[in-house]
Amino acid sequence: MTIDQRQLYATAAAPREDTSFLRRILRETAPQDWLVFAYLAALNVAVLQADPSASRGRSLELVFGMLLFMVTTLLCVRGGLIKDRFFAPLAYRVAIYGSVQFSYFLLKDILPIVNPNALDLELYALDVRLFGFEPAMRMDAIVNSFSTEWFAFFYFGYFFLLALHVIPLLLFGQRERILGEFCFGMLVIFCIGHVLYMVVPGYGPYRAMSDHFTRELPSGMWRDMVMATVASGGAQKDIFPSLHTAAPTFILLFSFRHRDKLPFRFSWPVVAFTTVNIIVATMFLRWHYVIDVVVGLLLAALAAALSVRVTRFELARRRELGLGPNWPLFFPNQAAAPALTSRTPERQRPLGLTAPERSSSSSR
Repeated sequence: MTIDQRQLYATAAAPREDTSFLRRILRETAPQDWLVFAYLAALNVAVLQADPSASRGRSLELVFGMLLFMVTTLLCVRGGLIKDRFFAPLAYRVAIYGSVQFSYFLLKDILPIVNPNALDLELYALDVRLFGFEPAMRMDAIVNSFSTEWFAFFYFGYFFLLALHVIPLLLFGQRERILGEFCFGMLVIFCIGHVLYMVVPGYGPYRAMSDHFTRELPSGMWRDMVMATVASGGAQKDIFPSLHTAAPTFILLFSFRHRDKLPFRFSWPVVAFTTVNIIVATMFLRWHYVIDVVVGLLLAALAAALSVRVTRFELARRRELGLGPNWPLFFPNQAAAPALTSRTPERQRPLGLTAPERSSSSSR
């Protein structure tokens, strides 16, 4: 068991026997639980206010079902009704992280009924006013088979970059601070990003400004894979902000922050190179306006800042109140967990929780 794990399952104080089930649920509920609940509730409200149609009825069934599943799972896991050391963490991850990821595939039907407008002309005009040019059109001059395949490879590589970080950390992460920071930051990006899709819908330069380009993007293995993926699973009007920019940039910031640990010590330069190419690819392939990318960068910076502060606060709160772990871990070795209370001497506290580390971490 790692040092971080020993802190996780230590009981800071004896549980209060007079605490009701509802009150215990509210005390155990973590910031990411509230975030996802608010996001799913917003989806339900958005679909409810759309004009009645067969599509709205089907979408409402799905988003309400997701909200009901998330709340039910949260009650069972946070309320201690499910205590299995494999099923409880798995159900929690599916309900909290999985529901947000799955909701993206519903946006293809939700976006047209929630906001039938397309703000491409407004976004283009904003680019010209703020930046004086549109990168997608400037890069039209360098379109050829090699450049198209190069950027299509990195654009498609976005999914591999996410998988290589999300799957190991979400399923096998054992360090609570790192797990909490990463997952909360990613949830902030996707929850805010998906909501903004509904507020600022658009198709992107490839469709709205097609008559401004002189060269067509040539066909190729990676280019065709990108087109097939977007056509089959894309939400179509999901351009503002660019999550192809926000998510890799957050992963880069997260990796650089933890570059003193493995594997980030060696992976962050690779992530940096990949992220830069993904960001350029979003504009080269004519999916995004530059304002989409700028807002994506700002969203990544916001998620990085919030993830550190919120996780630090939540771990301290749970330790002080003797609550369960922020993110339930698979098969924790609770027997080896020493008791830890607010009165435990500082020299006996686990690494990662002492005042010196907290201050040094915040300085990065």
